[in-house]
Amino acid sequence: MPRKPATANMDEPEIETFEQETTKKPASTVHNEDEIEKLNRLLGVVMEYLSDDEVEEIDIEYLLKNTEGLREWWDQYRERNRKQIEEEIKKSLGELSLEELESIREKIKEKQ
Repeated sequence: MPRKPATANMDEPEIETFEQETTKKPASTVHNEDEIEKLNRLLGVVMEYLSDDEVEEIDIEYLLKNTEGLREWWDQYRERNRKQIEEEIKKSLGELSLEELESIREKIKEKQ
């Protein structure tokens, strides 16, 4: 976008405002960059923990509890994945016979 020519009667605050407006990033770009930065931070923390030679046993609960934002991200990820799994199950159920469906239902009842 071409810059607006500075005129002799334009005062400093107007010039600064114009320059700020023309260099602003769209809100979606800023949001995406913030999200990428957050994910990079989370990944970095997890990788540091996994590569720590002093850690003898990987404790996922420790990571979730002590990494700001990780539990929220993980819950959202699982919810998105759950919906995908539900769709896959619904599609595959249509391919099962009535006997197979009844057998599955009985196994579920036994576990409850």
